[in-house]
Amino acid sequence: MSEHKSDISGWLVRRATWHLWAALGVVLGALVVRTARVTSDGGMDNAIVVRAARVWWAGGSPYDDSHFLYLPSAVLAAAPQVLIPRDVLSVLVPAAVTGCLVGGWVCALRLHDVPVRSRFAALGLLGLAAGFAPFAHLVVLGNWTATAALALPLGLSLAGRGRWVAAGAVIGAAVALKPLLAPLALLFVFAGRWRGLAVLVGVPVAASAGAASLLPDPAGFFTRTLPFLLSGGDSFVRLYEASPAAVLPRVGVPGVLAGGIGLAGAGVGVGCAWWRWRRGDAGPLRLAETAVMLMLSAFLVARPSYDHYLLVVVPVVVAGVPCAGAVARGPWFWLALVPQLPGVSWPYLETVQRRAFRDAVTLCGVAATLAVRCGGGGRPVFLAPAAPTRPVLLGLRPRPRCSNAGGAEWSGGGAE
Repeated sequence: MSEHKSDISGWLVRRATWHLWAALGVVLGALVVRTARVTSDGGMDNAIVVRAARVWWAGGSPYDDSHFLYLPSAVLAAAPQVLIPRDVLSVLVPAAVTGCLVGGWVCALRLHDVPVRSRFAALGLLGLAAGFAPFAHLVVLGNWTATAALALPLGLSLAGRGRWVAAGAVIGAAVALKPLLAPLALLFVFAGRWRGLAVLVGVPVAASAGAASLLPDPAGFFTRTLPFLLSGGDSFVRLYEASPAAVLPRVGVPGVLAGGIGLAGAGVGVGCAWWRWRRGDAGPLRLAETAVMLMLSAFLVARPSYDHYLLVVVPVVVAGVPCAGAVARGPWFWLALVPQLPGVSWPYLETVQRRAFRDAVTLCGVAATLAVRCGGGGRPVFLAPAAPTRPVLLGLRPRPRCSNAGGAEWSGGGAE
């Protein structure tokens, strides 16, 4: 590493001591144990998927439950859980969700070439687990959003090394489990990676078509789930949604106007993502910020849109802190996360049913911060996709590395 390190890219990227890893292990272990004690079937959201698989196993349609919002391929993916005792699921699922979040953080670090054994790696994950409320919420719920939280940084890391087809396969597999990452198809369009896009689309389509042929109601996702989502769900779902279209009507804004505001915000976000990509500067920040902006744009208009969706994008942004110019080095990103501090009582928003207002503030704040970052910084440069370079070292292709605040380049991803 360079001797000319700033305080951020110097001290933080040095190897962590075992004390930090022990503290992290205690926090993560305590979260898994607590979840296992207070939940069944691995959490409320995982229980919905398992219950749908049990209904299918008994010959019924999983889409009889309006809260089953997944593609048919998710039914087959959940089927093995039907054979696992509930007591085992109560431990296995929170451990798997936590593992996905840890894996996603590691992949986000690799995307930005940050050493995975560094102090920043340990402290960053510790901060997410103990200081970011959606982390614990996702583990307790056992929601399959965890697969997207792993697939996004893994896919971006592969794309950053020129392996766009593999990235499409990873993201497509995640879409087959839960269609949360579908907006990333636009990233492949921006990059002109058509084979990767074909794989991204083909994997969930093939998996869902095959699974649907085994269901008594093959078109149930289109005839039941999509109308349910397009109508705004039910009163239970709307209580926890964080998109402007769901939150603003709760304070008296007409539904049509609220939906228009969300749609306009999403349109601006997609435009900012396109502008960020076409600026043409190389490096992991370009990939990360474009992808995150696309996902946040979708969250602004999606129904439903929950607080734990933030776990898909926030770690990717936070992992870029050691890179000069990263949006996470500015104060506005962190101010937007303040409503997600656990244990803080907010006036008039103490009840669980009103936390959607806090989630909406965070979602809109992070989206606005990224939009300013993506929309600024010069005119776009229209470049053709670069030809892949010759593979080196374990099949990985070289790519631009992070620069520290002093301007010296460094890459922490090798031996660490």
